[in-house]
Amino acid sequence: MPTLIGPFAQLLPLTRIAVRGPLQDHQLDVIKDGGILVAEGKVVAVGRFHELYGAYAGAGLEVEELREPTVGLPGFIDCHTHLCYAGSRARDYAARNGGQTYQEIAAAGGGIKETVRHTRAASYTELSQNLHERLNRHLRNGITTVEVKSGYGLSVEEELRLLRIIRQTGAAHAADVVATCLAAHVIPPEAASEAAWLATILNEIAPVVKAEKLARRFDIFVEEGAFTVAASRPFLEKLKHQGFQLTVHGDQFTTGGSQLAVDVGALSVDHLEASGSGEIEALALSDTVAVALPGATLGLGCGFAPARRLLDRGAALAIASDWNPGSAPMGDLLTQAAILGTFEKLSTLEVLAGLTFRAAAALGLHDRGRLTSGQQADLVGFPTEDYREILYQQGQLKPSQVWKNGSPIT
Repeated sequence: MPTLIGPFAQLLPLTRIAVRGPLQDHQLDVIKDGGILVAEGKVVAVGRFHELYGAYAGAGLEVEELREPTVGLPGFIDCHTHLCYAGSRARDYAARNGGQTYQEIAAAGGGIKETVRHTRAASYTELSQNLHERLNRHLRNGITTVEVKSGYGLSVEEELRLLRIIRQTGAAHAADVVATCLAAHVIPPEAASEAAWLATILNEIAPVVKAEKLARRFDIFVEEGAFTVAASRPFLEKLKHQGFQLTVHGDQFTTGGSQLAVDVGALSVDHLEASGSGEIEALALSDTVAVALPGATLGLGCGFAPARRLLDRGAALAIASDWNPGSAPMGDLLTQAAILGTFEKLSTLEVLAGLTFRAAAALGLHDRGRLTSGQQADLVGFPTEDYREILYQQGQLKPSQVWKNGSPIT
């Protein structure tokens, strides 16, 4: 039975807008007194509420009437998170603010390896509960699709355990969870070498991931102190040959990762704080989505990804939270995106696109991120009459309602 939701003071379907390049707010199609017709979890039609009511009232129509002024948008998509972990890195945060670098802290036993120790020591139940609570917070904030990486196990058994937790917890949650294997986060302390650990991932982890359908995506951190471009290239090429989608942590502190991502046809390359003109040009000429992670900038005190220049050269730009215990502990995607927009001078539409259909492209998803016939009926409503208030209030205006597959989330 179809359900008509509305009327929205403004409904922003984000249709007929390019995946690549700069956007101006005059390109927004803002439907006043808008309505969205949904059935079986999909969008059937979008338009003026009363016109849709008149057209479908005789077809057993149910109406979910909004009593307060609301702006409706496609559900947000966070295409880069590390939500499956245990422990805190508050000590790292204080040390960075005291003058130590990310690399110095890692060399002293902090950083990712500290989270690995906490995560390995945590029970299956504790990790699942942690993940469930973080997904709950994201969903309340209008994020209906969440990418979640492994990467804090760094052994065959522990990486597979994390991926199984992500699958089981995600399957039981209202939000859609997209799993990514990040066993190539850093070199484990027990590994003999970079090459040995990458071979272990290919020979012992990837086959199980494929057999158990634990993830369809692999990631690697290409950076000093993590994995070199030379070793990462054949690793990614072999995974691609096995049918996995690829993404890359690249250009966070030094360059090289983004060009590698372009060369191997990765769906996205994420971070890009160190990217210069050459990297921007390469991304603009490729199909690889550039993913800015402003949470890492706020956590580390470094520069933002060059979002403005990427867009102006014609790249596709998505925005994600990078929610993790070390460099991006805030986890508030909308706040981070609003701040990025201020510093990089992004239009409201560029930010909203980066949180919706452009983020979907970074995950290889084509069934969400816009409100149009056949798309998933994932929707977020904000208690305002003017869509510009959402970014203006820098994350402090919270959703009044979230719908997943057309059903309200309570």
